[in-house]
Amino acid sequence: MRRFIGYGLKTLFILFFLALIWALWNRELVAYGWMQLQGQINIVYSSRPVKEVMDDGQVSDSTKLRLKFIEEIRRFAADSLGLKDSENYTSFYDQQSKPLLWVLTASDPFKLAAYHWKFPVVGEVSYKGFFQEEKGKEEEDILRNAGYDTDLSPVSAWSTLGWFKDPILSGMLKRSDGSLAELIIHEMTHTTLYVKSDVNFNENLASVIGEVGAIKFLSSRFGDDSSELKEYLLRKEDTDMYSKHMLRAAAILDTLYGRIENLEEPLKQKFKQDRMTEIVKSLDTINFHFPHRYKKSFEKSLPNNTYFLSFIRYDSQKEEMLQEIETKYDNDISAYLEVIGKRYK
Repeated sequence: MRRFIGYGLKTLFILFFLALIWALWNRELVAYGWMQLQGQINIVYSSRPVKEVMDDGQVSDSTKLRLKFIEEIRRFAADSLGLKDSENYTSFYDQQSKPLLWVLTASDPFKLAAYHWKFPVVGEVSYKGFFQEEKGKEEEDILRNAGYDTDLSPVSAWSTLGWFKDPILSGMLKRSDGSLAELIIHEMTHTTLYVKSDVNFNENLASVIGEVGAIKFLSSRFGDDSSELKEYLLRKEDTDMYSKHMLRAAAILDTLYGRIENLEEPLKQKFKQDRMTEIVKSLDTINFHFPHRYKKSFEKSLPNNTYFLSFIRYDSQKEEMLQEIETKYDNDISAYLEVIGKRYK
């Protein structure tokens, strides 16, 4: 018995020692993980159950109506689309009109190649989140000084993939009905199916399910001839035209970078800026339904490679996925996800 206890203690000591070595070797990753954990826990434990908010006489009726609407989206997504039913979006966090999370992306300056970070569980990802903007700026400066194109921007929602109970953020309530439905269904898709180290697949899948799901929800909730559905479809048509323009531009840039690969950097930079300018100017040729949404996008500065990679990340596979959903699964999202889930297991 003593010998068994001795072996057990030795094993625990060895495991602790190995864990300590790993933590010291990966101290930057551990520090980042701890920082993210603190930020997420702060939001989770500062959130209020939706039921409590609904019973609060100090909360406006407009807020309560939007919370009720989100519950309708959740129920539809679980019951009609086959998405995972969880406690996500059953609590509410008032962000007081302030951004909560900033996401950093980076790219090779003369190649459409995303910079990747490696994390346990989720694997390699092409973005990194920060609950403190200054921390994000510090890492952005490091990458920029190393020559990368970078972008650090606030995001309106994110999924913790089931690790925490994702709350409804007050900023979400300002969205239109269609946009809100798309957002909730997009994030619920991440919780339902997530493929390790394949960010592009995960985001494209969530995007297409979010869009198809939003159309189905709006049709069911308001009717096929409703103003809510019509407005969403018009805005989606604009978004699709814009996205396709940027994906074509990404292909043009990819070809350009291959041709100028062996030139001196100042000349490469000139070719890059000239092509970026042409891409931005050509937006005037697109007949948007709501042109004001895009008119001032690049008044202050031209985009860089991270901007085009975002369209590859979220939109490059959508058309193929949508065609598969329509032709092979007769628009049955639940059946499609079941097969996709088995395929990636």
